[in-house]
Amino acid sequence: MRKLAMGTALSGALALAGLAAPVASAAGTPDLKFSGVTVNHGKPVVVGTTEAVTVPVSYTLTRPKNLVIDQKKTVQAVMLYLGTLKSMDNDLSPDTPPVCEATATTDTTVTENCTEKILADPGMSLYEAADAATWKAAGIYVHSDETVSDDYLHSENDMTAWGGLASVKVLRATRLTTDAAPEPVVKGRTLTVKGKLTRANWAAGKYTGYQGQKAVLQFKADGGSYTNIKTITSGTGGALSTTVKATRSGGYRFVFAGTASTAAKTSVGDHVTVK
Repeated sequence: MRKLAMGTALSGALALAGLAAPVASAAGTPDLKFSGVTVNHGKPVVVGTTEAVTVPVSYTLTRPKNLVIDQKKTVQAVMLYLGTLKSMDNDLSPDTPPVCEATATTDTTVTENCTEKILADPGMSLYEAADAATWKAAGIYVHSDETVSDDYLHSENDMTAWGGLASVKVLRATRLTTDAAPEPVVKGRTLTVKGKLTRANWAAGKYTGYQGQKAVLQFKADGGSYTNIKTITSGTGGALSTTVKATRSGGYRFVFAGTASTAAKTSVGDHVTVK
């Protein structure tokens, strides 16, 4: 798994202001407080193979009243990261500045409610299976000062990050199918129910079979509700296959409960008429 230097990991956030990666701490640690950080409304982020997923982030920021954050020379945001701040495995940062609205002001502080959007883009920011994991949220503050003329250049950057503010699971999306045959079927005859369980492979850019996973076959008689029939295990290429006795007309479907790295999925039901 790749390891990112801190400056590289913050490149997305720094790009908000067109800044270079921080090389030194010059201005000292600002008195900022990030609280109430919520990522994706507290739900896992499920990502397929082609479409980028927008991840909403909300939080409360308390800052000194005299600290101006213009998102140009001074930038604040929340980012997501894998690993530790010292040694990141991957990061996701907002591509546009947060939107903040003041909710309280004292003689010395301003409290703001902030929202932002982070893109989880397969193939661009999610590269491999190890990216399907629990990510942490960090609040970041970056200050940049640059003086440039034809014969003089001075640039300094100051960066501070506060990690472990929240967590969110990033999961590989799942596909699941069900096909019952023959259709129609004579009452009492054997019905074969097949399906396929696949999941997003970010490295390959396609869905691949998920072998060795439990899937529950459910049946819903016409006018009724789904109930569990049996549990089977996916085979080569994620194949699912089992047999049942046809007793009455209704729909069959497979249900996959998900794993630590892969999202749960329920297939579309397949209706069979029993004569």
